[in-house]
Amino acid sequence: MKIIDAHIHLSNIESFKETAQLLSKVDYSISGVQTEMKEANIVLAIGMGVTETPQMGFPDYKAQTPMGLDLGDTLPPNIVYCAGINPYKLNAYAIRDLEREIQKDHVVGIKIYLGYYPFYAYDEVYNSVYELAEKYNLPVVFHTGDTYSERGLLKYSHPLAIDEVAVKYRNIRFMMAHFGDPWTLTAAEILYKNRNVYADLSGLVVGARAELEKAQEGIFLQHLRHALVYANSYDKLLFGTDWPLAPFSPYIEFIQNLIPKEHHEDVFYNTALKVFPKIKKFL
Repeated sequence: MKIIDAHIHLSNIESFKETAQLLSKVDYSISGVQTEMKEANIVLAIGMGVTETPQMGFPDYKAQTPMGLDLGDTLPPNIVYCAGINPYKLNAYAIRDLEREIQKDHVVGIKIYLGYYPFYAYDEVYNSVYELAEKYNLPVVFHTGDTYSERGLLKYSHPLAIDEVAVKYRNIRFMMAHFGDPWTLTAAEILYKNRNVYADLSGLVVGARAELEKAQEGIFLQHLRHALVYANSYDKLLFGTDWPLAPFSPYIEFIQNLIPKEHHEDVFYNTALKVFPKIKKFL
């Protein structure tokens, strides 16, 4: 089965490097991601643009919009990305630069980091971003749920805020990264209610194979399984790993065990084509 990973990272972020070395045990490099993708039969990966400065770390309030992937000098042809947004850097010049960026072939969406930056999805600061997304038929990806940094503010990343945006902008496809975890039942209702909202299943567990296997024991994933059944929207779910937070192959097995087999083709491949139509030329 060919697989599209709808959520990876490939930026020069210290916390990603530490996680790769200490927890997930992956080679966080351009060559490392290419080797792993080939072994896992991942034909395309969508990176989430994010940058940080050494003085700040992420969230970095000084990072320039649009944020990209800066781990290497050039991107492999099977990796595309969503341009990242810093709401503190959204003046007229930044919007101009963002519009130029999203017209590039390998920029397939826009990423907004709810929780990391203290603005709700419906804050007017993002209005110009949504206007560009609608103009160029690009999806908007939201970070939802737990933040990987203790500097994040969780009230801004709760998935309930997505409902208001989805109603206001019916012509934009929105994707909730991480399925709003741990507020997955709320995310399931948002997914079920709104025809233009999707969710990826990335970053549900951080670590290597041992951590992924242990997570499937007991009641740890009970809230997620409940939400998946409640939403009954498997055609609106996308596979993603949040690499390097977890290695590709074990995470594929992890998600395969959560999703009924009859929905694997949609979750692992087909739905990504609906949400990110620009990726078709790369397959």
